[in-house]
Amino acid sequence: MEIYLIRHTKTIAQTGLCYGRTDLDIGDDFLAGAKKIKTKLPEFENSCMIYSSPLKRCRKLATCFSSQVLIDNRLQELDFGDWENRLFDDLPTEEVAYWTENFVACAPPNGESFSQLVERVAAFWQMLQTQTTQTIFIVTHAGVIRAWLAIILQLPLKNAFQFQVDYGSVHKLRYIDGYTYVEYLNH
Repeated sequence: MEIYLIRHTKTIAQTGLCYGRTDLDIGDDFLAGAKKIKTKLPEFENSCMIYSSPLKRCRKLATCFSSQVLIDNRLQELDFGDWENRLFDDLPTEEVAYWTENFVACAPPNGESFSQLVERVAAFWQMLQTQTTQTIFIVTHAGVIRAWLAIILQLPLKNAFQFQVDYGSVHKLRYIDGYTYVEYLNH
């Protein structure tokens, strides 16, 4: 099975905005970004499956590939809780510093920790391994892609943010006989 993890294109977010579950729209350069992403992917065929986060920045991109997109809440970005849709500079400095040092187990107020995000991504990954489809596109977020890579490479979760995950990037995995190969990252 070939799996293409695709990060959404740039959003309309103001620089420094804390957003994970905030349902921001995509930026003005969306069509050019979607066209560029298509050149990095195989032709979408009826035998392919496409999954997407329910957030519009992912759904809009996914519908560029197919009108039959499977929405899955487990593919949403980290929930920043009370910090959602606020500028990082406006958040309590001590809380942000503590979270930054302990993000794996510590959640923002009323949000989720990175380990909680990893749990839901792992559950999705287990489900996906039962599929017989040979090509799967997954349109999602940087945090989900980092979590997925940490899972398949069995990395300490604190190291997941060492992966560069650009807007509009494609990351290809190949799953064969119970083993996952990383073919390329951040393409």
